[in-house]
Amino acid sequence: MLPHLINSVVIRCALEHDPANHILIAANTPDVFASGYTFLSSRVITTTASDQTAGTYKLVLQDLTLTSTGGATGPFRYIALYNDSSVSNSLLGFYDYGSNLTLNDGESLTIDFSEVNGALTIA
Repeated sequence: MLPHLINSVVIRCALEHDPANHILIAANTPDVFASGYTFLSSRVITTTASDQTAGTYKLVLQDLTLTSTGGATGPFRYIALYNDSSVSNSLLGFYDYGSNLTLNDGESLTIDFSEVNGALTIA
């Protein structure tokens, strides 16, 4: 059983440069670099499906495009998904971009969540 009622929560992403921050999301508002999220578009992710079939749960999320406007955002390497409806901002999972990335003014990054496999699958 999932500790969250995922189909009824606000899921948000945090951008991180240090994997140790994954456990710290619950302790503070994710703000991992000097500019924080000042120049970044909304980090709220839309849930398109949240279903369990034959004992396997799958969470499908709408792709999210992050755009930096008015300044740079980063550097970051990890994209953490967390339950923003929870007081503890419970971590749902994270993606590793593989290297540090900075979005300069006017640049965008699209997070492509699989519609087939889902952003999160629990069997």
